[in-house]
Amino acid sequence: MTMLEGAPDVPLVLPEKEAREHAIRMVNAFVERSARGLDPELPEIAKDTEGLPIVRGERRTRTVVLPADGVLPYTPEARQESKAGPVTKRYDNPEERPAWERCLVGMAVPPVTNVGAGSLNPRQIFQTSPEQVIIHSEYGDEARIIPFATAHKPKVLHNTALGDSIARWEGDTLVIETVSLPEADRVRLVSNLVVTKDSKVIERLTRVSDNELLYQYTVEDPAIYTAPWSAEYSLYRTDQRMFESSCHEGNYSLANVLKGGRAADKRPVK
Repeated sequence: MTMLEGAPDVPLVLPEKEAREHAIRMVNAFVERSARGLDPELPEIAKDTEGLPIVRGERRTRTVVLPADGVLPYTPEARQESKAGPVTKRYDNPEERPAWERCLVGMAVPPVTNVGAGSLNPRQIFQTSPEQVIIHSEYGDEARIIPFATAHKPKVLHNTALGDSIARWEGDTLVIETVSLPEADRVRLVSNLVVTKDSKVIERLTRVSDNELLYQYTVEDPAIYTAPWSAEYSLYRTDQRMFESSCHEGNYSLANVLKGGRAADKRPVK
């Protein structure tokens, strides 16, 4: 496991022994922090780690590579929004509940920040025709159908959970540019990353070897960040097959979530 951001005093790359020790500290901190407030399965899953991820032969402590210190260049206001986490205290209508809670989106929404997605969320990338490429993610069972194009569709057609994406080739690198990501989920669940409808996400996928695919992304949004920033990690080939995602709990529970909201409405105001 690893972090999106890093601390300025922690180097990006660690030797093997220090990398193992660092990974253990991270897992223990996550377990201690989350055991009381999250699904009890998550801390147990975190313990089953292979250590820090390997990117081009190096053990990495974080995925952010630009800025060099690993700290996201948030504006002060956006940093506070990130610390507060996703806004989930809306209980009046089904549309107000977050898409991730209702299992309407999974780990395919760009940028895919969670390094665990490499093993917990396999991705299949294939080209069905000269006009488009498809990225299929197991978690959420989502398929991003991305056309090769030089311009995005009209904004009236941008209302999708995965944003509006277009692709191009730069040499051997597949470049994907995405805009109009959903504003309702502007603060991501796992990393508390702020990505808005005005953000631009540029992903780059480059084959490093027969088994390693380098996934890089850059986020641009002057209202949220004082400068563009970039991150990267590697995906590795697997012989494991993909399975259907069965996430549905948020939709099954939606009626009770709204009933709970109505019960809260009846409480006396203190």
